[in-house]
Amino acid sequence: MKELVEFIAKSLVDNKDAVTVSSSEGPEATIIELRVAPEDMGKVIGKQGRIAKAIRSVVRAATSRDQKPVFVEIQE
Repeated sequence: MKELVEFIAKSLVDNKDAVTVSSSEGPEATIIELRVAPEDMGKVIGKQGRIAKAIRSVVRAATSRDQKPVFVEIQE
């Protein structure tokens, strides 16, 4: 999942070197944290959060039902 989020984010932003993705496993869920450059924040979130919702939907669809849920957080 981490590689998928990184690929999508690097496709959207101008400063590809500033994209960092980290993953943390919890007992009930996996959290993926996405960090981008401040000037690229709007490109990752989109108008009214549409792109962020789309990224979360793709990740949710890519996880199987047997795995723990995966949440994507966009950090500043």
